[in-house]
Amino acid sequence: MASPSNKGKNIAERSTSEQPQPQQPQPPPNSPALSRYESQKRRDWNTFCQYLRNQQPPVHISQCSSNNILDFLQYLDQFGKTKVHAHGCIFFGQVEPAGQCNCPLKQAWGSLDALIGRLRAAYEENGGFSERNPFAGGGIRVFLREVRDSQAKARGVPYNKRKKKRRNPMQSHDVEDGTTGTSSSNLPS
Repeated sequence: MASPSNKGKNIAERSTSEQPQPQQPQPPPNSPALSRYESQKRRDWNTFCQYLRNQQPPVHISQCSSNNILDFLQYLDQFGKTKVHAHGCIFFGQVEPAGQCNCPLKQAWGSLDALIGRLRAAYEENGGFSERNPFAGGGIRVFLREVRDSQAKARGVPYNKRKKKRRNPMQSHDVEDGTTGTSSSNLPS
């Protein structure tokens, strides 16, 4: 029989050995390290799947809809670091506010946009069909556009999509007279 001083130790050892310990997926020993993007994509996918499992009732990824995704994005706002001024705030629309306010911190539009891109790719990599990818739905695009526009207005900085510069090989700058147009050197004689 075990002595009284060892009795508690034996019970503790038995209770931990009887409970199954969760296994963390271990990469094969010879596999190359994941890139930063791949690591983030895997982490985001695991977080989203965990979010779905925590719903009441739990939602399987095959039953996931754009509403679940929108709820997830709004849930993430509580961890945001971007101050988004409300319409009634005295700093609304100011590029560099002069003081503090009680407006909420939210996820930045760029972060949400990148997250949706990673989750869209992860969905297909995990067996989802691209035709039914809920991360590619119109409702998600509309939501992201609204977030982008509202955050731009709140900061007083309009969002302008960058346009690619187009080069016209037929146009050159004529050094002699300073005009732009078709150079006589490009014309056949």
